[in-house]
Amino acid sequence: MQFGARAAQIESGDLAQVLARSLNSRAPISGIWLACTLTVMRMQPKTQLDRQPRPEGAAATAIELSEVSVTFGRGDRAVPALSKTTLKIADGEFVALVGPSGCGKSTILRLVSGLVRPTSGVVIVGGREVAARAMRVGMAFQNPTMLPWMTIERNIMLPLKIVEPFRSNFRRLRKTEFRDKANALLEQVGLKGFGSRYPWQLSGGMLQRANLCRALIHEPRMLLLDEPFGALDQFTREELWAILQTLWMTHKPTVLLVTHDLREAGFLASRICVMSARPGRILDDSRVGFARPRTVAMTFEPDFVALNQKLRAFIEDARSAAEQGAG
Repeated sequence: MQFGARAAQIESGDLAQVLARSLNSRAPISGIWLACTLTVMRMQPKTQLDRQPRPEGAAATAIELSEVSVTFGRGDRAVPALSKTTLKIADGEFVALVGPSGCGKSTILRLVSGLVRPTSGVVIVGGREVAARAMRVGMAFQNPTMLPWMTIERNIMLPLKIVEPFRSNFRRLRKTEFRDKANALLEQVGLKGFGSRYPWQLSGGMLQRANLCRALIHEPRMLLLDEPFGALDQFTREELWAILQTLWMTHKPTVLLVTHDLREAGFLASRICVMSARPGRILDDSRVGFARPRTVAMTFEPDFVALNQKLRAFIEDARSAAEQGAG
């Protein structure tokens, strides 16, 4: 589909279909990927996995992978991406996935979002198996993927044009309540007054802040982050860590973060899962006990440095084991 045709389709209200197709295929739209917010998750009736009574006072389980594996391709071309993996994430938790490149971190993210189906095992999100009815999810990637012909304010409001119950009221509220909602988020991330600017007028760090606003504007129950700060310089990255921490503490969505930055994982997450080399599996699942709000200065303290060294040792051992196995 040509650029103009895509733009017309988006403006005409078929945005959800365009977003889903573009995100699945990673098809470029005028040099960017339309991967701002995912609302195509499917749910089936509850399975046996989530019918067990929950202990009194325990948090509900937001995400559950039970013996899940993923293999891409068939026959001689089959590539195992994820070994049998079991993982539970409580509602409102912030969990980081770290590990060597190609270990299956992003595969887990796509399993949770419904973009990839498991070869075996079951993925439960919000108490239902990923398969049939829509669920509200926010996503942010390394590329902010803003639409260049729209202002920052309109880019941020895109999910409200897709997701119910906001979609039904979009035309009526887009210039009042929804605009105020977008500008309130912009103010929270330090971009007050930039709503009328276009993406090409903002720096990379500013665009990534706006990207976080767009991922949160439709009040998602879950936020999936795939290396959202990987392309930024260290100082901007650290500034955005603090902003994301504040947003999470304020809105408390369940967050699943994929990152290669061990300091980032320790700063942001309440749990860190270390994965082995491909085919990936979880080697270690540790809680991060540092008090919040966390500061960049804390990342240089002995306890934090020790955590980083522990995580690095796990990853180096996993990489060495994979190299020896290949040899």
